[in-house]
Amino acid sequence: MEAAALPAALQLAASGDTGLSLENRAALQASLLLLQRDYRFERVWFWGCIQGVRGTYYIAQGLGPDLAAPRSRLYSLNCAEWSLLPPATEEMVEQAELLKGRFQGDPSFEYEYAELTIKEENRLVATIEQIDRAVGIIPRRALTKTPLGSVHENRSFEGLSLTEAKKLTSYFHFTEPVHLKNKTLLEKADLDPSTDFLDSLEYDVPQGSWTVQLEKGCTVVVLRSLLWLGLTFYHVPKTKQYGYIYCGTGEKNLDLPFML
Repeated sequence: MEAAALPAALQLAASGDTGLSLENRAALQASLLLLQRDYRFERVWFWGCIQGVRGTYYIAQGLGPDLAAPRSRLYSLNCAEWSLLPPATEEMVEQAELLKGRFQGDPSFEYEYAELTIKEENRLVATIEQIDRAVGIIPRRALTKTPLGSVHENRSFEGLSLTEAKKLTSYFHFTEPVHLKNKTLLEKADLDPSTDFLDSLEYDVPQGSWTVQLEKGCTVVVLRSLLWLGLTFYHVPKTKQYGYIYCGTGEKNLDLPFML
């Protein structure tokens, strides 16, 4: 969620347990604006937090003009001082998937797995990458892709209608599409390549991994992931207000297929 609109965004997603005290919220509001200035980011998103045994990681993401470009990821242990994380690699993601159990909350902690030594800092950025790929979502038409491939906010986007906002097909994964590439030419005929360039949630496996609810007197649509418990997405229909926050332990719900 956009750092500049953090108080209002947290209020809209407040039905989910953000685990943020009033002191933490105030500290984040101030430090994220300084973070944007110091690193010269185009914008800063507060991503959420991963709760460890001995401490909590608060996560921010810095973005440039092209929203599809790799993001800078940073963490803080106190909502005030920030450290830059290394870019996530496929090797990091593969190694992180081997680890089970809670984070320690100590970036210098090292896991021993078989003959591997895996730093918690690497596990942290790999887990953020996993969550973004799996459940980082946007409303349909919120972003637009130029013929040169860069992605920007769609200035003509005025929000989904209430009817659209209640459908999974109205939300896209903000990551490299998989299912879209397999569509036939006939299926692609009704798609606008400038806005329909991502995969919708309708293809998510297992089916039923999302809940869709109307909250705040039916004025806010809230989606929650049952695969990554702690991920809350919100959208106020007929407005440009939307975003998501993750607050959890950083563990995938591997029991989900048996729960549905």
